Amino acid sequence: MKMKKWVTAQPDLDRARALCKECGFTPLAAAALCARGIDTADGVRAFLNTDPSGLHDPMRLPDMARAVAEIRRAMDAGEKIVVFGDYDVDGVTATCVLVDFLRQQGAQCDYYIPDRVSEGYGLSCAALKSLYDDGARLVVTVDSGITALPEIAYAAGLGLRVVVTDHHECRSELPAAAAVVDPRRADCEYPFDELAGVGVAFKLVCALAGDQRAMLAQYGDLVAMGTVADVMPIVGENRIIVAAGLRQMEKPSRPGLAMLLREAGQAGRKLTSGTVSFVLAPRINAAGRLGQASRAAELFLTKDPARAQELASWLCEQNKARQTAESEILEQALTQLRREYNPIEDKVIVLAGENWHHGVIGIVSSRICDRYGCPVILIALDQDTGKGSGRSLHGFNLFEALESCEDILQKYGGHELAAGLTIGRGQLAAFKARIRAYADAHIHPGDLIPVLEIDSRITPPYITQENVEGLSALEPFGMRNAQPVFSMEEMYVEDITPISSDRHVRLTLVKDGVPFTAMLFGTGAGGCGFAQGNYVDAAFHLEINTYRGKKTVQLVLKDVRLSACEMVADQKLLEIYNRYMNDQGLTEREARILLPDRKDLVAVWRHINSRAEEGRLSVPSNALSRRVQWESKRDINIGKLFVCLDVFSESSLLSYHFKDGLLNILLKPHEGKADISGSVVLATLKSMSK
Repeated sequence: MKMKKWVTAQPDLDRARALCKECGFTPLAAAALCARGIDTADGVRAFLNTDPSGLHDPMRLPDMARAVAEIRRAMDAGEKIVVFGDYDVDGVTATCVLVDFLRQQGAQCDYYIPDRVSEGYGLSCAALKSLYDDGARLVVTVDSGITALPEIAYAAGLGLRVVVTDHHECRSELPAAAAVVDPRRADCEYPFDELAGVGVAFKLVCALAGDQRAMLAQYGDLVAMGTVADVMPIVGENRIIVAAGLRQMEKPSRPGLAMLLREAGQAGRKLTSGTVSFVLAPRINAAGRLGQASRAAELFLTKDPARAQELASWLCEQNKARQTAESEILEQALTQLRREYNPIEDKVIVLAGENWHHGVIGIVSSRICDRYGCPVILIALDQDTGKGSGRSLHGFNLFEALESCEDILQKYGGHELAAGLTIGRGQLAAFKARIRAYADAHIHPGDLIPVLEIDSRITPPYITQENVEGLSALEPFGMRNAQPVFSMEEMYVEDITPISSDRHVRLTLVKDGVPFTAMLFGTGAGGCGFAQGNYVDAAFHLEINTYRGKKTVQLVLKDVRLSACEMVADQKLLEIYNRYMNDQGLTEREARILLPDRKDLVAVWRHINSRAEEGRLSVPSNALSRRVQWESKRDINIGKLFVCLDVFSESSLLSYHFKDGLLNILLKPHEGKADISGSVVLATLKSMSK
């Protein structure tokens, strides 16, 4: 995993103090706002506005008047209308908003969500023909359709009219539909272009109803859910929608939402955008990922509590199945990646696998992208066709990359950071070569270094329950309004406690004599690059933890790294080691610092051997000694570690080298028990230490 670059803002403390007085903020909230350039009372009020009066006129969206007229004409004629949705949370909620509204208006309305596994994303000629044969005369797309030029032309040939509502990137040519409503159109003058697919569907409903406040009160929960799940910026209109929707979700009026919250253990709790992202969205997405998104839509449309309970329970079970499939694909992808991926030369990862579940590869792509810090495309192969899903980082537009390969793709679409594709098996090799060449031309050194933006350095006196609770004034959090991140330097690691079978760790970090509980999720104790007794710099969210009625402040670590004082200590040890390697002589004390005993050698070997994958281990060069030290509870400094590696190398057990700050170890095949009794390295150090 790439090391993160910390970019720490330096908020104007005078302005922060002024915001505390003028707006009633606590110091941490004021500092976070100032760090983001929002440092005046008027600017704060505009940014944090959640009043529905801030919603823009939906008729300003391109083609909205035509879309409204087309739908009203179909309703007046008693024609069958079909809402053509998508299988993710954004598409499902958009489908439900429009279907529910049209049915309440007396329209003959049904919905169609394509099967992710057998049909893939978006409109297809086969689906449109089926809908026409079934009596549909108007199809309204939600969260899809903007790139479906041939499919919409085919529909016109049938006599099937199409209204497109979408929020994805537009190509230079728009589909020849009855109306094309997309805030990303080049000719769009609408003031806000960051609506989710469900946001555009909501705007259509508002235009049809003529009352945005009433529609927000009726559909805010669904619109908020889709907006957050699709990782849209929580600013402007989206902030207004999400704030209202989260409040509605805490007192759900839909039987399906109430049952889903109960099944997920969230009933009666304060709900945040994080609840949607990490608890609700995975359960809703699970249905679409495994090919049954229509049941997720049914959950939000049903008025029957018993049916809602049944569907909510089923979604939670499907989520467990999705997690199992995800783990299996991730393991296979990582195994393949270690064989095919060169982290020095390759700027994009493209992997293909037989029988990978197409509905799950997007999540796996995201996890590998986070781990390796580069764009990732995974392709699920089935007979002659591959369906792919990719994730990227800011600095590499994945949609444009796919657009450059348009001539060898059957279908593609998406955003800068996430996209999908369909490709023939025979074009796979050409696609890999083309996309890698595109990445070589468009990704420059330093472009994709993961950046952690820190709002402010702070000191212990600021970490009070009152100050931390005051951060809630900035909610709801999300894209472009992230939960604030703070940092402290030179915190002493007093304790490291593995939890949840060593999937996470709880730390006790001490600064200026004040102890703090800190949680590091997704990393076991053996994966930490530090040990008890080290000093670290920590970047973290601040949260209130409630346990048995008692509230305490805890740090949720976003990143943690060795402090400069630890790096200086390592450098001194490395200077001793380098003098030894260059035959420059050591004092007895220096030799003893480097000399490992038998238990030290065993501890290092066991750690490397147990963690190497296919005989390889790559780890930050200053982390391995601390990981072994924590695991073995032995004093194994960085110099002693390298001596151990030299002993093993001398005995042909392994080889190692350094590259881009990583220590890369390759285990060599051997049989029986290794004999290091003849080690010249050990003998020389022993003679120096007497």
